[in-house]
Amino acid sequence: MATSVPVTQAIRALRAGGVAFETHTYAYVERGGTAASSAALGVPEHGVIKTLIFETGRGDPLCVLMHGDCKVSTKELARVLGEKLIRPCEPAVAERHTGYQVGGTSAFGMRRAMPIFVERSVLALPTLWMNGGRRGLLVSLQPEALLRVLGAKPVDVSQAPGAAS
Repeated sequence: MATSVPVTQAIRALRAGGVAFETHTYAYVERGGTAASSAALGVPEHGVIKTLIFETGRGDPLCVLMHGDCKVSTKELARVLGEKLIRPCEPAVAERHTGYQVGGTSAFGMRRAMPIFVERSVLALPTLWMNGGRRGLLVSLQPEALLRVLGAKPVDVSQAPGAAS
């Protein structure tokens, strides 16, 4: 029996952008992150792309798309953007900016327009698995959609393993 997939804002935005994608549902694990979703779907965690919401020292939001098994260097991100400070948004603030529940945040169909940055190496992957706008829902798609539909700007802000941000 097929599982019904809800039509989220992300799904609407993907369709409106003419993006070819497939939906994948899994049993959401609280605080399981990309390790849990990649294990549940049998895909490499490096190809599961996190949608992370940050803010500048002035409180302006921005989004970074990063490999599931990597972290963002906030110091490097601040340097690249010419900002003094970049910090992760508190969950409630991220939810207000995006319109999505933390753990179900998609870069597609966010409530508030904000700059979107993508780790450059993400664009070299053959397929990406990204959140589809709710917990327990990923969509697989081609990386070009990040540039074409989201206007994502490539950056190199992945933190070296074991380094402090």
